[in-house]
This record gives sequence, C-alpha cells and structure tokens, in this order.
Amino acid sequence: MRSEQYLDQADGLRRMLMGNQTRMLSIIAGKPGVGRTSITINLAAALARAGKDVLVLDENHAPGNLVDRLMLSSRHDLLDVVQGHCEIQQAVLRSQGYAILPAARAMLGLKQMSATQQSRLEQAVSAASSGVDVLLVDGAMSAGLGSPSSSMANGISLLVVVDATANGITESYTLIKRLALENAKLNFEIVINRVVDEQAALTVFENMDKVARLHLAARLEYAGYIPLDDKLKRATQLGRSVVEAFPTSPSALAYVALAQQFLNFPVSNEEAAESISGMMQSLMRQTRGTAQMAGRDHVYR
Repeated sequence: MRSEQYLDQADGLRRMLMGNQTRMLSIIAGKPGVGRTSITINLAAALARAGKDVLVLDENHAPGNLVDRLMLSSRHDLLDVVQGHCEIQQAVLRSQGYAILPAARAMLGLKQMSATQQSRLEQAVSAASSGVDVLLVDGAMSAGLGSPSSSMANGISLLVVVDATANGITESYTLIKRLALENAKLNFEIVINRVVDEQAALTVFENMDKVARLHLAARLEYAGYIPLDDKLKRATQLGRSVVEAFPTSPSALAYVALAQQFLNFPVSNEEAAESISGMMQSLMRQTRGTAQMAGRDHVYR
C-alpha cells in the first residue's frame, strides 16, 4: 500500500508540467469473467460524474464486451476509420456521459497493417482523445500477450482486476509476472473485485504483494475493492452503470472512491513524458518487434 498519504513534491511538479495532458489507464485481468469490463464501465461513469471528459478504448472482441453491455449499436469502429470507410466521429459512441471507441478489430489486425494504416490508426486515436481528461482502455489481455493491447505500450498505467479466488489470484499474478518480465512493466495498481469487505480485499492484496516482492521487481499498489452487491447485477441487466442507476449503493460508492484514487495515482516520469500519439507509436514498435522475433523463430525451426 502507499506509504505516503499525500503526493510528494516531485509528483506535484510532474502534474503541473503535464498540464491538461490526458491520463491513461488500462484495465486488465488474468482471465475472462472477473469483471474487467464492468469495472471499466463503472469507473468511466464515476469519472464522468466527477466532471472528467472520458474516452474508453474498447479492445474486447468477445461477446458481452463494453458496447454489448451498454446495449449500444455500432455501425463503424476504429478499423473502419483506418481503412478509410468512415471518419473518426462516426466511430465514436456516447453513453452515460462518456465516449466509447470500439477498437477490437483494429487491435486484432494491427500486425497486418501497412505503415500507412498504422499511421492512420495513430492519428485516429489521437483525434478521438483530443482534449479528453482520461483515456480508459478495456484491455483485452486475458487472451494472452500474443495479441497486441494498448496495455503493452509505454506511458500507460495498469489496473489489474483480481478475482478473490485461488485460481483468480494465480492467474492475476501470472499476468503481472509476464508483463514484468516480457514488457518491463514494473508498476501495477490492484483492485480486488467482488469481496465481502475491505479486510478480505486487503488479505488478498497483501498475499499477492508479498509474493511479488520476493520474486519480481514489480511494485504492486492497492487501489481499492468492489464489494458484492445485488444492485451491481441489476444495473448490468439494465445496461447501465451502477454509479448512474443506484448511486448510493455500496458498489457505486466503491467506484466513486476508485475514481478518486485513480485521479490521485502518482504520475510516473514515463507517463508525464508520454502522449496518446506516443503511446500508439510505442505499441506499434512493440508489435513490429514481436512480429520480427516470431519470424526469426519460424526460420530457425
């Protein structure tokens, strides 16, 4: 857990230098079904209610993704923009006070894009996020690191959603280990989902943190927890965030606290120096590097 109650002077200076730069956060999980998309939806809604201009990049291509959960209909997506079939404004959806950019097909096709198309991708994401306070990514990491995800890029903070079961903890730690060793990600915010109370959440976090300190150079930070709450299930059935549908419920209050915690996350030097455009360029460099390594491996076989 954080050792300082308030941001240190260096972090305050970095915030001043960032000015109106967009904060970037990718929500990831070690396996499907732990509530990553639900947390993305509700965190976006809580940030919007706090007066922030929020864009969600939806990388999830599975059924029940963010667009499906909000009962939205999308005629176009980011890949259509990259291929010149529409303008970026036609691909961006709005719901519950924030914007959504469906990006699953574009991310799946990133390795096959030409240099021109990758440039269009960078320009499209930069244009969609122009002026926004927060870029959230529903990061499709549960399928493994073989598929590109914005979560792999430099300058983006990572929020790991942990299911408080033995298997969920193991899968989350495995994801953290892979990102630390293969992508040099060293800082992870942890949110424990669907637990009875904060003491149960802290027990899960402390066990994970102890193992990470022993075996990894990674640093884990406790971001909070989301309690078990029937109102959250009901809001999901309605296609709404619990923050909007039941604002006084325990889970809604937890999301408001999580949003405030995110806004108080320390800003790393890497994040302060990074932009949306730089994030996308970093992702594309990593994607090209992964493809080249795969090609060499194939030749050596």
